[in-house]
Amino acid sequence: MGAVTAQPLQAERQAVAAAARRLAAEGLVLGTAGNVSARSGELVAVTPTGAVLAELEAEDVVVVDLDGAAVHGDYAPTSEIELHLGAYRRHGAGAVVHAHSPVGTALACALDELPLIHYQMLALGGPIRVAPYATFGTAQLAQLTLDALEGRAAALMANHGMITVGPDLDAALANALLLEWACELYWRAAAVGPPRSLDAGQAQDFIDAVTTRGYGALQERDG
Repeated sequence: MGAVTAQPLQAERQAVAAAARRLAAEGLVLGTAGNVSARSGELVAVTPTGAVLAELEAEDVVVVDLDGAAVHGDYAPTSEIELHLGAYRRHGAGAVVHAHSPVGTALACALDELPLIHYQMLALGGPIRVAPYATFGTAQLAQLTLDALEGRAAALMANHGMITVGPDLDAALANALLLEWACELYWRAAAVGPPRSLDAGQAQDFIDAVTTRGYGALQERDG
């Protein structure tokens, strides 16, 4: 009996499937409307086209190289594969999440930019651009969205959805949850009145305070 060939990116395929199920559980994707990927070296583990993300298992996840050529898996990769590969080639991402989240998508139908209404959005790079609309799965959509991602960890996609990136899948998923939270915050504030935005000075003051105080990390109490 011949030796069994190891399947590539087993850990990444498991992580992609788990992230897909988490997105569905959090209500950020419905049915097949979303895709997830994670990079390891010159290979990418990515959700297959037509997959129900709430039911995705590691064996369903496919592996391609950075040119999109199939390496492993029984299914074709997501129709947004060029969006994912572009984020790796152009922005050096370690993982990508694309979702049709309800509040983010709603705002992407109405805004040209999500303003910096809360300092936590600085973790995403600041105000979130809305990429102009283009047909899904096209090179034009990928290019417009990658432009909107410049200097950011997230972007909205007009009349379509959201995309987030990160150094790893945990970070990209956390950024997706943060973006949807910020979108809901804006939506709720706008129901009361025009939301206030933080200016550049206020944003820098926050960054300085984080650096000085170690905000966001556990600290030993004095004494």
